[in-house]
Amino acid sequence: MIERPLDLDAIAAFVCIAELDSFTRAAEAMRTTQAAISLKLKRLEARLGCRLVERTPRYVRLSARGAAFLEHARELLEAQDRALAEFAGTRQRLTIGISDHVAGPELPALIARMNAQDPQLLIDIRIGSSGDLIQSFDRRELDTVIVRLHNGRSDGEILTEEKFGWFAAPSWRHRAGEPLPVATLAEPCGVRAMAAKLLDAAGVPWTEIFVGGGVAAVAAAVTAGLGVAALAPRMLPFGAIDVGPKLGLPDLPRLPVLLHTRVKDGRPRDALAALAAAFRSVVRGARATPAKKGRKKIDGRKAMLLPIPGKRTA
Repeated sequence: MIERPLDLDAIAAFVCIAELDSFTRAAEAMRTTQAAISLKLKRLEARLGCRLVERTPRYVRLSARGAAFLEHARELLEAQDRALAEFAGTRQRLTIGISDHVAGPELPALIARMNAQDPQLLIDIRIGSSGDLIQSFDRRELDTVIVRLHNGRSDGEILTEEKFGWFAAPSWRHRAGEPLPVATLAEPCGVRAMAAKLLDAAGVPWTEIFVGGGVAAVAAAVTAGLGVAALAPRMLPFGAIDVGPKLGLPDLPRLPVLLHTRVKDGRPRDALAALAAAFRSVVRGARATPAKKGRKKIDGRKAMLLPIPGKRTA
C-alpha cells in the first residue's frame, strides 16, 4: 500500500523524459540540469518501487512499468493544472513569430508541448518570413521569434542547425540545355537568396518556375513535378528525393535556427524552454529517421513522436 503522496515535480520530469526521449532535452524544457532530472526520476522510481525508464548510451525508453504509469502520470498533472486554473487570474499572453522555413509539420506537436507546460498561457503564434519576423520583433510587436540566420544579425540563441538539399519529385527530369526550374518562397526569403547566390556562383543557369507564399505551397510544387526546391529534409513532401548530387548542383550549407526573445523569466520563459527543447528533439529525430517512416501523435499533453525501432538516442 502506497501511503506517502507522490512528488508532482518528479512526475513532471518523468513525463518530460517520456515525451522528449531524452534526459538532456527534458532538462532544457524544465530549465534545470540533467543531474537534477536524473535525481527526480530516481526518487520517483524509489517511491514506486520499480524502474520506469531504461537508459543506455544509445537510447532512452520506458520500461513496461513506465509505459503503464505514463497515462496515470499525465492525468495527475492535468488534475493539478485544473486545480490551479480555478485560482488563476488574467491569462498571460506570449506572442511568437516562427519562420515558415522553421515551423514544419511538427508545429502541432510543438504547440501541444507548450500548452502542456502551461495550459493557462495564451499562445499567439504568427508564421512569416525570417526577415519580416525579425523586423516585427525589433518593433516590439512580437515577444519572441524563431528564425533562420538573418544577414546583419549576430544575436540570438542557436537552437539547432539543419542541412538543406535540392529536392524534386522522383518522376521529375531536368531537360538538357534548359535552365534549372526552381520553386521558391516569395521575397524576402533568406533561403531563396542563398540558393540563388550559390547557383549563380556555380554558373548554373536557372529560372523561377514557381513562387509560393509558404513552404507548404513550395512543397506542393515539388510534388507536382514543376522543378527543384532548396528545402530542409523534414520539410519534404512525401517521396521527394535530393537531386543535387546527380545534377552537380552546389552543396547547400547547414543553416542555424535562432531564438530571439525579450522574455527573461516567469511562466512564458518556462514555456519557451519547453518549446526549444521539443524543437531540438524533433529536428534530431528528423535527422535519424526519414519523414516517410515517422508520424506524429497529437493530443494535448500526449504530443510525442511515435518511436521508430532502433532509432532512439539518449
